[in-house]
Amino acid sequence: MAENPFVPKLYKVLDFYRDAEDMFTLTINMKKEHQPGQFVQISLPGVGEAPISIGSDSKEHIKLSIKEVGNVTRALSRLRKNDKILIRGPYGKGYPMESLKGNSIIIVGGGCGVAPLRSVIDYIENHRAEYRDVQLFFGYRAPNEILFKKEMEDWKKKYSMKITVDKNPKGKFCYDAAEGHITDIIRQAELNNKNKVVFLCGPPKMMQSVIDVLKQRGFHDDQIFLSAERMMYCALGVCCHCMIREKFTCTDGPVFRYDEIKDLKND
Repeated sequence: MAENPFVPKLYKVLDFYRDAEDMFTLTINMKKEHQPGQFVQISLPGVGEAPISIGSDSKEHIKLSIKEVGNVTRALSRLRKNDKILIRGPYGKGYPMESLKGNSIIIVGGGCGVAPLRSVIDYIENHRAEYRDVQLFFGYRAPNEILFKKEMEDWKKKYSMKITVDKNPKGKFCYDAAEGHITDIIRQAELNNKNKVVFLCGPPKMMQSVIDVLKQRGFHDDQIFLSAERMMYCALGVCCHCMIREKFTCTDGPVFRYDEIKDLKND
């Protein structure tokens, strides 16, 4: 009998750790096939349900990096190892990794938008021979908001990685971060569009600014993929809360090729 996609299943928390003051990561014993960029609906009885992007590529578990922004996410932040959680999914369309083999990958993330992109980096790690060069560009508001500090120590050994912070009031940078906006380092980077694709996730204004710079460098719409964020209640294209023009973020996305939802600043 086919599973009811509206009914969650019970899973166990394998690990909890805090990435930043308002960000934490749960490791869950969920063993389901998924694509980088897909999401799950995670819920606590009596509290509510929230869509969370999968931030890993593993057959043994999933990692969910969560920002505390409301009642559900604050309740999730109190979970610890061996606690139980209800999850349904995975849902949506992820980054098309299979069809992009042989390309160099440019990954651009802003703030908590770096979290979903971690699944792409994990996927590349597990399929390294299938992709060429990898460049990472991450932007944060301040040094204390930088995510995945332990992982970054490994990433910077393997890939080209640049980090910016909007402001650095303490005068001390973490991980060689530069003060400024992420668009600044994108402009300064020697980027061309030959055999390259760009994966974006972050605030819409940031993504549009980065896309504008990429277009000036000759990147075409079909070389740019972005992860959109909307209120996704049902995750199955029924409630219509997550529509971007005529498309459903939950089923047609959340990852879109740029020409599918052009011009974020007017959305």
